[in-house]
Amino acid sequence: MMPNIDPRQLKSMMDRMGIRSSEIDAERVVIEGKEKNIIIEEPQVTMIEAQGSRTFQISGRISEVEKGAIEISEEDVSMVMEQAGISDKEAARKALEESNGNIAEAIIKLRGEDS
Repeated sequence: MMPNIDPRQLKSMMDRMGIRSSEIDAERVVIEGKEKNIIIEEPQVTMIEAQGSRTFQISGRISEVEKGAIEISEEDVSMVMEQAGISDKEAARKALEESNGNIAEAIIKLRGEDS
């Protein structure tokens, strides 16, 4: 922001220049790259429209995931533990990783039902 300018005055100046900004209610933002993905959790997203183009400003909790790496949520781990009847979180996570995130396959593997 510009120093010593009231936010209302700044908004008024931007309106006169044809610049509009609006907040976007987002839960997660993913930027897919060639080698890695950038994931922004709990994002604050502002869209700025000026001279026919749109620009997005994003801030939040950032993490990077290499392409090919499997993202396994805590909910998936909990579900596998519950359905397989185990209490070992690491074993559930490992089974999910070995099954490329396939929950059903991980449960079967942990139950010893795979043939």
